[in-house]
Amino acid sequence: MLTYENNVASWVEDKVATEFACTIKINGEEYTTIVCTPDHLEELIAGFLLSEKILSRIEDIKNLWIDERDGLAHVTAENVNELFKRFLTKRYITSCCGKGRTGFYFLNDARTAKVMKPYRLSISIEDCFRMMEQLHQSATVFQETGGVHNAALCDQNGIVVTRADIGRHNALDKIYGYCLQNQISLHDKVLIFSGRISSEILIKCAKIGCEIVVSKSAPTELALDLADQLGITTVGFVRGKSLNIYTHTDRIHGKHGGSS
Repeated sequence: MLTYENNVASWVEDKVATEFACTIKINGEEYTTIVCTPDHLEELIAGFLLSEKILSRIEDIKNLWIDERDGLAHVTAENVNELFKRFLTKRYITSCCGKGRTGFYFLNDARTAKVMKPYRLSISIEDCFRMMEQLHQSATVFQETGGVHNAALCDQNGIVVTRADIGRHNALDKIYGYCLQNQISLHDKVLIFSGRISSEILIKCAKIGCEIVVSKSAPTELALDLADQLGITTVGFVRGKSLNIYTHTDRIHGKHGGSS
């Protein structure tokens, strides 16, 4: 590429993020296409199918193989939820606990998002800083390309698994797929995220069952409305030694006051 810096132009080699379109076929029938980063694809497909409740159990996947040349994920599965295709893109807006015209954009999201049970997990403010720093140190693909989102699943001891993808939700599906394949519970874990907390990300966290999400960036208003409804603690703008706790603050202990 041609780069320009300090009034000097030069030709240099650079690494860029890869986009890959992967079409999922279940029992020979095409379901949907995911645009993603082409690594950990089996985890991505498993995580997507289970988080979207197309399948209910990881055991329902009898065979899964990726044809990277043709961009296909072939899945042989039992107990496929046929309602998924009907609701995949059906818009569905509902009020959030009487707070106005906000809520789920798609009916499938409303059907599959979980309300978290209250406060099974608590972490400290220092844990938030430490986990975010660990995510930053592990983000090698981002450091090379600047073109992916990074996510990590952490427990009190640090990172359990970290994944990167051009799609925010894909990174979470890869983590969920890894946990499903390795029988790792998410209920006592924290999701650490490099990108903003959008409504899409918040709903994905609810679907896979994480009650705390911590981000380097900002949340959106709709994401916070949904977090309030679904019982999810949201922490944003984790930078240096500062952060903001937006919803269900009692899960974060340290030198702060108040609750929501």
